[in-house]
Amino acid sequence: MKFMERVLFLLGGRNVVGNRLFELDENVHLALVNMATQEQRPPRELQADLLMSALAQRETAHALWRRWQSLSPREQQSGALACLGYTNRQIAARLGVAEETVKTHIRNALVKFNLHGKAELRMALREWDFSSWE
Repeated sequence: MKFMERVLFLLGGRNVVGNRLFELDENVHLALVNMATQEQRPPRELQADLLMSALAQRETAHALWRRWQSLSPREQQSGALACLGYTNRQIAARLGVAEETVKTHIRNALVKFNLHGKAELRMALREWDFSSWE
């Protein structure tokens, strides 16, 4: 239960005794009630769904980060530049390697991410900021 308590604390909640799992900040509570009303759902049900969704997103982000860390430095460079929209030829020129070497690095990265193309890699990492790689 420690993990859930930490998540609830980070979301602005506090454990309380009684029939409520935790107490929300007033602004969060109002937003939750308004959203539940719009969706014609009980606030508790919506609250649980939102929390589960946030936990799933966090786990996905963590899994992507673990995969990124499994890449070699050159695979990371190639992947980052590919996510920035560079072509294999441009990446090769930038890194001072053959275009075939870049293709190998990209292919290795795709295998480690279980993806099929650079477009899928860009989509999977679309929220990441690769500007420091330029």
